[in-house]
Amino acid sequence: MLENQSKELSENREDEITRQLWANGLCMKTTEVEAKLDEGNIQEAESSLREGLSLNSEEARALLGRLEYQRGNLEGALRLFEGIDLQAAIQRLQASAPPPEKPVNKKNRPREPQQQPVVPQHAASLVLEAIYLKAKSLQKLGRTAEAARECKSVLDSVEKIFQQGISDAQVDTRLQETVSHAVELLPSLFKDSGDYQEAISAYRRALSSQWNLDNDSCARIQKDFAVFLLHSGVEASPPSLASQVEGSYTPRNNLEEAILLLMILIKKFNSGKAKWDPSVIEHLTFALSLCSQTSVLAKQLEEVMPGVFTRVERWNSLALCYSAAGQTSAAVNLLRKSLHKHEQPDDLVALLLAAKLCSEEPSLAAEGAGYAERGVKNAQGMDEHLKGVGLRMLGLCLGKQAKVPTSDFERSRLQSESLKALDGAIAFEHNNPDLIFELGVQYAEQRNLKAASRYSKEFIDATGGSVLKGWRFLALVLSAQQRFSEAEVVTDAALDETAKWDQGPLLRLKAKLKISQSNPTEAVETYRYLLALVQAQRKSFGPLRTISQMEEDKVNEFEVWHGLAYLYSSLSHWNDVEVCLKKAGELKQYSASMLHTEGKNKNPL
Repeated sequence: MLENQSKELSENREDEITRQLWANGLCMKTTEVEAKLDEGNIQEAESSLREGLSLNSEEARALLGRLEYQRGNLEGALRLFEGIDLQAAIQRLQASAPPPEKPVNKKNRPREPQQQPVVPQHAASLVLEAIYLKAKSLQKLGRTAEAARECKSVLDSVEKIFQQGISDAQVDTRLQETVSHAVELLPSLFKDSGDYQEAISAYRRALSSQWNLDNDSCARIQKDFAVFLLHSGVEASPPSLASQVEGSYTPRNNLEEAILLLMILIKKFNSGKAKWDPSVIEHLTFALSLCSQTSVLAKQLEEVMPGVFTRVERWNSLALCYSAAGQTSAAVNLLRKSLHKHEQPDDLVALLLAAKLCSEEPSLAAEGAGYAERGVKNAQGMDEHLKGVGLRMLGLCLGKQAKVPTSDFERSRLQSESLKALDGAIAFEHNNPDLIFELGVQYAEQRNLKAASRYSKEFIDATGGSVLKGWRFLALVLSAQQRFSEAEVVTDAALDETAKWDQGPLLRLKAKLKISQSNPTEAVETYRYLLALVQAQRKSFGPLRTISQMEEDKVNEFEVWHGLAYLYSSLSHWNDVEVCLKKAGELKQYSASMLHTEGKNKNPL
């Protein structure tokens, strides 16, 4: 709203300050005209303008309408704007507009530009401005559908006049201002009236036609269009074939088109063609995160000109991007620089992120525990609610550190401290399902299967059974307790609740449970189904998933073939064993387990 008000003030500033009307090189004070308008003598006011400024009837009504609009009398302005002959204005402007300039060799270019006929063009542009102000008046009165039609008529008229596009030599300043304001206004009018497909067409028309817009206006339109595509919930129809350049990239959906617009904007900012707008990078972050393309976002952040972000802000943002892209090492290196004693060593968010990343690697776990302890120490005052996150990261780091080869005493100590930290985190985040799951995993690794079973059930209850890893964990805990039939029941229940595309890990677990129950024939059937699923996934991209999910849910085709070979060997189906080993060898040439099975196949006795 403030932006629209500033536009109106800028376009009317000269008239409001001087309180004079200008036309055809003549000037006239508005005092007398305003008095006649106040008295309701529109005809006399129009006659005064025609005589004082040498105007025809349409031009006089356009000036009077503008004056009423500036005074806030919208109904009066509409009465004056009604009846203006737009087609007559188009004809006059077509007559005054010069033909398109022919390319001229630089050596033969004239030193002084040719003078264009200004007066007729100014008169016609005055009428076009009146139609634009009519649209603004209708908008303010809540009649947005009518306003959109009037605004569209302005642009249609200009396109008829300048069929080759507008250039600086062909149009006066006032007309260019009217065109620029109308181009920006039309999409918002269609949105306000609920005609979203027309709004999309208006945005594309604004960006594809040659309106001679300045860089800032074009940047505002691109940003508004991208935001609309991202957040409106309206699926945009594909651009028309007529507007596409041969060989150019055509976006397939809203997300791709929004990302393209935002990346073009970033390039404009970097080249200095438009003023920096911090919200653009925020929208681009959202868009690229939706499609798991944070590595592309990192590249965009690296190309942003120095001075826009502080170096610590840039490092932290890049660390987030690289961590989401699975590049943990690069992310940790950036956070080390950010948390250096000469930078911002007490940045709580950076400390917690560094601890989380280090908790994923045993070799970095000790370093991560240090970051987590500093995070817990700094989580005070308004940030005290983050102490639970710090304790959780500390518990994960200590648990991962306990897996590094060390003495039994040291391993036991680290595991005990890990559980203590996670139990402390529960006091702050007792409703956090992920924390409940991690506590269960820590207890399972310490062979406290009773506690692990309790926490796995709590996790399933907290998530409503909608998270696959909860069912898998419970089945694993039950199998560790030698309760194979119960584990299989849990696995079958999870399969019923899981989409077929995501059933790979559960099928592998079910096959192993069948083997544990000495049912190799049923295990073979499960492995065959799993193999078909894995091969289908390999041939298809499948749904968009994050890297962490893909790693967690990954089912190795080599393992499936090798598992089948092992099962067939137990059934003495040696020909099938040979086929499976050959397929496994094509995927992984050297494998100790595969060579062992192959040796058993060659020496069955």
